[in-house]
Amino acid sequence: MNYYEEALKLHSENKGKISVTSKVKLQDRDDLSTAYTPGVAEPCKEIAKDRKNVYKYTAKSNLVGVVSDGTAVLGLGNIGAEAAIPVMEGKAILFKQFGNVDAFPICLDTKDTEEIIKAVKQIAPVFGGINLEDIASPKCFEVERRLEEELDIPVFHDDQHGTAIVVTAALMNALKVVGKQIDEIRVVLNGPGSAGTAIIKMMLTAGVKHITACDENGILYKDRGVGIVDHKKMLCDITNLEDQRGTLADALVGADVFVGVSVGGALKPEMIRTMNANPIVFAMANPTPEIMYDEAMAAGVKVMGTGRSDFPNQINNVLAFPGIFRGALDAGARDINYEMKLAAAQAIAELVEPGMLCAEYIIPSALDPRVAKHVAEKVAEAAVKSGAVRK
Repeated sequence: MNYYEEALKLHSENKGKISVTSKVKLQDRDDLSTAYTPGVAEPCKEIAKDRKNVYKYTAKSNLVGVVSDGTAVLGLGNIGAEAAIPVMEGKAILFKQFGNVDAFPICLDTKDTEEIIKAVKQIAPVFGGINLEDIASPKCFEVERRLEEELDIPVFHDDQHGTAIVVTAALMNALKVVGKQIDEIRVVLNGPGSAGTAIIKMMLTAGVKHITACDENGILYKDRGVGIVDHKKMLCDITNLEDQRGTLADALVGADVFVGVSVGGALKPEMIRTMNANPIVFAMANPTPEIMYDEAMAAGVKVMGTGRSDFPNQINNVLAFPGIFRGALDAGARDINYEMKLAAAQAIAELVEPGMLCAEYIIPSALDPRVAKHVAEKVAEAAVKSGAVRK
C-alpha cells in the first residue's frame, strides 16, 4: 500500500479525522431545555459557587488539549500551525481509540514562547490536561516548565516524555534478554534534543548510572564550548561522569547501549563492533534509523529497536500517552511526575510475559488492547502514592 497516497485520499474524503458528537439526545423541547436554556443555568451556578464542580458538570474531566505551534512536526520541521493540524487530529483519535480520552487539536499561530504560554493558560479552564506536541527544542523545555508551574492540570510534552517512557520500558526488558543490570551498564545517547534530554533524565530515574550524550560536535562536556548552551549545559552536569572527550565513535567503545534520536546513518557497523558483548541498540531516527535493522544485527547487535513498524520492537509513543492521561485524569492528578512516568514504563514492560520475552519481542505492540488500561491503572496508583492528586 502507498501510505502517502492513501493518506491524502483519507484526509480529503473525510475533511480531516475528527468531529464533535453529542453525549445527550436532543429530540424534543424537554431535551433542549435541559441541555441548554433554561436548565443549563443550574450547573453554571454550581460551578460559580465552587470551581471544582467544573469536573462534575462538564467535559473537562475527560478532555485534553493537543497543543502545537507547528515548529517541529514529525521530520518535516517548522511547517506552521495549519500544516500541523493533521498530526494533531491524528493524536486526538489515538487518545480516543486507545484511552477513551476526548482530545482536540489546538494549533497556535505564534512561535513566541511567552505567547504560547499565555494562550495555553487562557484556554486551560476547558481542559483537564494539556498534551504539548511538536514544539521545537529548546523552546519546548521552557513552555512545559512554566505551564507545569502555573497550571493545576497535567501538562505533558509527549515528544519528550512519551518517547522517554517507552524507551525506558524497552530497556528494562532488553536488559533481561542480555542478562545485564541497569545500574552497571554504560549508555550512549546520540541527539540530546527534546526527546534525548527526556530519555536521559528518565533512564537516570530508572537506575542507569553512566550515560554519555553526543551531538553533532561529539561528546558533551562542560569545557567543550562549541554548542554547550541552554539545556546542554544542564546535561553536562548529569552525564559523562568519566569526563570523556571525542566523537560518537569514541563514546561507544565499551558501551552496552546505544540510543539514537538523531539522524539516519549516524551509527556505523564498525562502531557497534567496539561496544561490549551483546549490545542493545535503539535507533529511532525516522523514517531512516541511525542504522538499518539487518546491518545492525550483522554487526553483532543482540537487541534492536526502532521507530518503525516494519522491524521488531517498535518504539511507539502510543504505548504511553493514552494510558498516562487516562490514569492522570481518573486520579484527578495536578501533574504527571516522575513517579507516574516510571510507573508507566514498568507497566508497559511487564506486559511482555517472561515466556514470550526474547530479542525480537521486548515491548508490546502499539495495537495491544491491554496496554492503555494497564498503564492507566499503574499511573493512577502512582499519582495517589506520590501525592500528585488534587485535593
